[in-house]
Amino acid sequence: MSTIIKSHGFTNEVLEWDAWLDVIDIEKATEDQIKVLEESHPKAKTSDYYLFLGHQPEILRQRSAAFNAIMYAPGGMSRAERELGSMVVSRINGCVYCASVHAQRFEQLAKRNDTVQQVFDDPYTAGVDAREKAISQFSIDLTKYPNDINPANIQALKDVGLNEQEILDLIHSVAIFAWANRLMLNLGEPVFPASE
Repeated sequence: MSTIIKSHGFTNEVLEWDAWLDVIDIEKATEDQIKVLEESHPKAKTSDYYLFLGHQPEILRQRSAAFNAIMYAPGGMSRAERELGSMVVSRINGCVYCASVHAQRFEQLAKRNDTVQQVFDDPYTAGVDAREKAISQFSIDLTKYPNDINPANIQALKDVGLNEQEILDLIHSVAIFAWANRLMLNLGEPVFPASE
């Protein structure tokens, strides 16, 4: 990772997340719970997030399938731009943990962190170019005013070069993190690294 960014309570540092409710005890987990944890993420057996969602293996399985299809599908919007949309949504919703994760992914994929600093400072003006600014603004609008999205919002994305597949990818990225942020914010809290 590049330089640590801290702004308005958000950071690109690696954070942990502690669930407020009971998580699966690996020693007492069912066969299906172990299987879905192993399918979900390399660190799922030690992550409160996965250990909490693993109480309902089929729901976690469906969540992971949807997440992977939205964030990693080939073609369409670049992975970095999907991460940008997810980071903006998380910043708007106040989900420090998710914003951190997507800031890190954006930096890894884009090989820069200027946009991360901008999103954390003021998501309403974030973006290093017209395309990033349009992605950020659409992500904000869809998060805050989903019932007001209209052809002008879509045209603003087309005007900076997004095609229909890329727009659909952005909508899906925003939607899954509108859901994920609310889950994270209501069921646990981020844990910051210990101060040095």
